[in-house]
Amino acid sequence: MKCFSKATGSHDWDHTQRVYNLCMHIGEVEGADMEVLKIAAYLHDVGRFYQDESKGTICHGEKGAQMARALLEEYPVSDAQKANIIHSIKSHRFRGKCRPETLEAKILFDADKLDATGAIGIARTFQFAGEVGAKLHNPSIDPEDTEPYTEEDTGYREFKLKLSKIKDRMLTAEGRRMARERHGFMEMFFERFLQEYRGYK
Repeated sequence: MKCFSKATGSHDWDHTQRVYNLCMHIGEVEGADMEVLKIAAYLHDVGRFYQDESKGTICHGEKGAQMARALLEEYPVSDAQKANIIHSIKSHRFRGKCRPETLEAKILFDADKLDATGAIGIARTFQFAGEVGAKLHNPSIDPEDTEPYTEEDTGYREFKLKLSKIKDRMLTAEGRRMARERHGFMEMFFERFLQEYRGYK
């Protein structure tokens, strides 16, 4: 948990625990190597502080994989399991360059994305927006024309550019099922959000 002592609220230890719980659920359904999945889930965001500190120039998936390699050196799992854990961490990012190849990597990817959707996902987007000093909303600018880690990095921007696309990026059957349900809730929320913002409701 020391790795998370400087973590922001949107990517803190609570997020890691939720991802772990989702991994355990999806892993049981999909028949995964649960030992690999447990370790990968707990370590998936160990490099997140470096990405936040660099305002996104460092990839926390790649940094976390480097850190995990050192942490796992003496850990009593096979070399194949260690390689799978490291790959799972490296490939879990939505915007990452490395694609998940193993079942465990796909489950971690799905679990991490699920925590960015639904009611929890909405809460986290606004929490993150507050952390970077973003506005509540800016209807006068197209989200596509904005930059992350700025005052325009609003909760609605995150929904339009990332959250709304998650259900189509899921990699496991159980992840897709859960994402569809959570996606429906987000659509209803942001439709209502825009109506209230404009004073229509």
